[in-house]
Amino acid sequence: MQTPTDVVAWALQARDAIVILTVRSEDDWDVLERLHEINPATCSVVVLLDEESVAAGVRAVRAGARSVLMRNASPDTMRRTAAALLDGQSVLPAAVVAAFAAGGEVPGSRSLVLSTEQISWLRALAAGQTVAQLAEQVGYSERAMFRLLRTLYREMGVRGRVEALMIAQANGWLRSPARG
Repeated sequence: MQTPTDVVAWALQARDAIVILTVRSEDDWDVLERLHEINPATCSVVVLLDEESVAAGVRAVRAGARSVLMRNASPDTMRRTAAALLDGQSVLPAAVVAAFAAGGEVPGSRSLVLSTEQISWLRALAAGQTVAQLAEQVGYSERAMFRLLRTLYREMGVRGRVEALMIAQANGWLRSPARG
């Protein structure tokens, strides 16, 4: 097993590579998407998640993961997953499969994709910042920030901040973007 510093460059050179990628931050999601651009026939990605989240599992598959496991999966589960990938199969949590069977809709997420900036706004609000403080931090007027948040809430299909934060929490968007 190797632990390359630049997994994308490594995967470009490898044949029949299986990449095990822990996804914790938006940067990790970007790496997953870049790995997906590599020929899937030569590079299979197993995404490891810290928490069970149907939305994150669906997002991982849509971004190119061939399998999704919990980070605390046993070594035996990891070996069986690698064997399945080599046989052309995928391993996914049953709830993720059910979401795809239901048309890819995850309850509460409406298949929503938010920008990194929008997620940072939600994190700031969840941390207790006021709209005025957030506006100052990101360089908008308070009025403009209210409009941007109202648009975000409409896109999320919610009526206000509390519902938006509940959906953000359910989708794992409020976790710290710390690398690890």
